[in-house]
This record gives sequence, C-alpha cells and structure tokens, in this order.
Amino acid sequence: MSEPVELGKRNQEQAVAAWVNYLNQLRLDNLLSDLGRQDKNLADALASVTAAIGKIDLEVVTTNRGGVKGMHGFIAEVAEVGVGNARRQIHGQNPLYQWVNDNGPVDLMRGGVEIQQKFVAAGGRFGLGAIADHLERYPSFVESGGKYQIPRDHFEVIQKLQAMPREEANKLLTIGGDGPSLKDWTRVQSFFEDGSVGIESLEPSHLQYSEVQRGAYGATLESEADSLRATDRSLRDNAYQESKTTLREGANAALVAAAIEGGTAVVLAVVEKRRAGKQLREFTREDWTDIASEGGFGAVEGGVRGLSIYGLTNFTATPAAVASSIVTAAFGVAEQANKLRRGEIGELEFIENSELVCLETAVSALSSFVGQAIIPVPILGAVIGNTVGVVMHKAVSSSLSQREALLIERYLGAQRELGDQLAAEHLELIEELNASMSEYLGVLERAFSPDVEVAFLGSVELALELGVAADEVLDTDRKVLAYFLD
Repeated sequence: MSEPVELGKRNQEQAVAAWVNYLNQLRLDNLLSDLGRQDKNLADALASVTAAIGKIDLEVVTTNRGGVKGMHGFIAEVAEVGVGNARRQIHGQNPLYQWVNDNGPVDLMRGGVEIQQKFVAAGGRFGLGAIADHLERYPSFVESGGKYQIPRDHFEVIQKLQAMPREEANKLLTIGGDGPSLKDWTRVQSFFEDGSVGIESLEPSHLQYSEVQRGAYGATLESEADSLRATDRSLRDNAYQESKTTLREGANAALVAAAIEGGTAVVLAVVEKRRAGKQLREFTREDWTDIASEGGFGAVEGGVRGLSIYGLTNFTATPAAVASSIVTAAFGVAEQANKLRRGEIGELEFIENSELVCLETAVSALSSFVGQAIIPVPILGAVIGNTVGVVMHKAVSSSLSQREALLIERYLGAQRELGDQLAAEHLELIEELNASMSEYLGVLERAFSPDVEVAFLGSVELALELGVAADEVLDTDRKVLAYFLD
C-alpha cells in the first residue's frame, strides 16, 4: 500500500473515532447542560414557594386580612400563585400566575385568563352559591373567558355529581355520611340547569380547602417544596438515563462507520488501479470485482471499528483515538497472523511486523489526540493531527532507515564473528572436558577394582590425581605400617 493511500486510510480511521467521540461528548454536554438548567429550575421554583409564604405572612396573616371567616380566601390566592408558578418553573417553564390583589372581579391572572377564586364551604354548596353571586354582579365574566377556581377536593365532588345520572343519585344517602348526599346532587344539578355556567368554566385549584387555612398553609407550602425537590430528583434521573449509551446509538455508529470505511476503501482501490496506469474505461470485470471486494471488506471493518470504538469509549473510558488504534492494531496483527499461518512470513518477521503495526497505530492515536486538543473542531482536529503525525513519523523513519541499516549490519557482522569465536572456544573446552572425564573415569574404575593390587595402585593414582601431596600418599608397605602402627 502506497504512503498516500495508507495516510488516507489512517485519516478515515481516526475520523470515525473522532466522530464517535463527538457523539459521546455531545451526549455528555447535553447532560451537563440539562443538570445546569435544572439547578436554576429548582432554585426558581423554591423561590416562588418561599415568596408565597413570606407574602402570606406579611400581607395576609399579620394584617388579619379577611378576618376569621375570609382570611383563608386570600391565603388561597397567594398560595395558588406560588404553587402554580413553582410547578411550571421546576420544568423550566416561565411563571404565568399573577396575584391581582385589588378586591375586584378578578383575583388571579394566568397568562391572559382571568380567574376568580371561590374557597367557600359555608352553605354546603361547594362554593357554587358564591359563584352564582359573583356572576350576578359580573354577568360577562364567563362570556369574556373568565374561569372560576374552587378547591381541588370541591371540584372533584362537583364533577362527579354533575355527571351522575339520577338512578345512581337515588342510591346516595339523603343526609349525613362521609360522602355527598342526594341533596348535594340536587344542588349541583340545579346550578348547571340554567346553562349560565358550564362545568368547563370551573377548574380545580392546585390546593384543597383544608390546606389553605391559617394554621395549615405553612405545612402545605413546605410539603410543596418537598414535592418540588422530589420532582427535581426525578427529572435529573431522567436526564441521566437519556444520556446513557444505547444499543440504537451503537448500531448507528457501526452503520455510519461501515459506510465511511466502505466508501473510502472503494475510492482507495480505484486510486490504486489508476496509479497502476489504468483508465476507468479500461477497468475489467475482475477490476470492479476487486474494488467491490475491497469496499465490502472495508464496510465490515468499519462496522466492527465503529461498534468497538463506541463500546471502548463508553464502557472502558478509553479515549476514541486510542480505541481506534487498538482496533487497527488488532486488524493488523490478525493480518500478520494469517500470513504466518500461510507460511508467507516466519515467526521473527511476524513479531517484527506486529511491533511495527502497533507502533504506527500508536503514533496515529497520539497525533490525533494532540491534534484534537490543539484544534478543538470536531473530527477536523483529529484528522489534521493524524496527518501531521504520520507524515513526520514517515519522514523520520525514512531519513534514519539508511543509517540504521548500516548500524544493524555492522552489529550483525560483529555478532557473527563473536559467535564463531565462542563456538570454536566452546568446542575446544568440550574436547578437553571429554578427555579429562575419560581419564578420571579410568582412574576411578581402577581405584575401586575388586583386584586388591589393582585397587591399591588405582587409589594411589586417584589420590595424586585429586591433589594429595606425594609424601602423604600411602604408596609403600613402610608408609602403610607407619600410618597404622605408629
């Protein structure tokens, strides 16, 4: 493979890695951005609840506004604004509720909608009597799009009774009991019979009647703050779950990588044949078959690369450039292993080629990593860094190759001479050792001969051979007698 083609292949490999890394970084950036926004959302929501508590304390309770019977109505108005805005703000939406606070026909504004609150329990009509009185004073309130807001628990009862047929209503208790009575059903039906107010003109408050009483609003709003924190935790968990790797994204990474490498392989195959001197119109069926084969192999290789890089970068915290080099090195070593099996190269050449493949992929990875850091443009920095690094590596390798070859040749020559010298010396030592062992074994055999005279002479010879002084060797009758009798 020519150097330009090899450089192009390295570039597209690192481009795939950089693209997968960009996807991972984008997902992480989105998560950090979502969590940052959620910090602000929670702070704004809790601030709305805190402001509502402060306003109720100062402007309603302290001033005894509304007195014993009417104070809860003003508490409900302020609390509705605080809770309604907070529940929007926790989701990042703008606050819509505004307290009008002018004792006029409108208590609250929600966007462009006018709202009149009726938190009334007296009379047992769930606030419907108060709504009728208000509508009598302001007959155009409903026609202009106004809404009547009542406690959530009151609205649920009204909604149920308004939709209940008479046959079922006749089964209700006449009076008393825990639930609504037949009298309650009759009152609700009578209210809606004249058609001046429909059920669609009523809406539930965020709060129940009991939750806005003077002795209860503090606990109610503190509970709302806790609920907002729980919602915040849930939203953060959802953001984290959405930021996690998915099989679908991994499959997309593999498909895109397969398309990139398959297309690149086709282009490089055509370029190689054009460099060989063939015009496109001269390509034969075999040429196109070869090109298609290269493209198919490139697509498979790209799919494996894309999925492998996606897995390595997300599950082992491996940088994308390094992940790509690992995959490339694996392909390269596998190719050398196949050549070894086919007998095209020997074991030493296999090791040397594998080392070279790993070195080149390491240079490519380091260059891409540095390039992306210096040029923080997705993919572009990695490709430029890879190009510069590989070109520099090739240039240095080429300039040093001749000198290195001479040094290696000299070194090999010296090693050969040294080897020949050591082999000759080794042979001489072996021959001397063999001769010495032969003599020693002969002496040893005589020393332990069953023939006493031969053994005596052999022992004398063995003692002298082992270095015993001649005057200490018992080699005569006189010396033997003197040794044992003296």
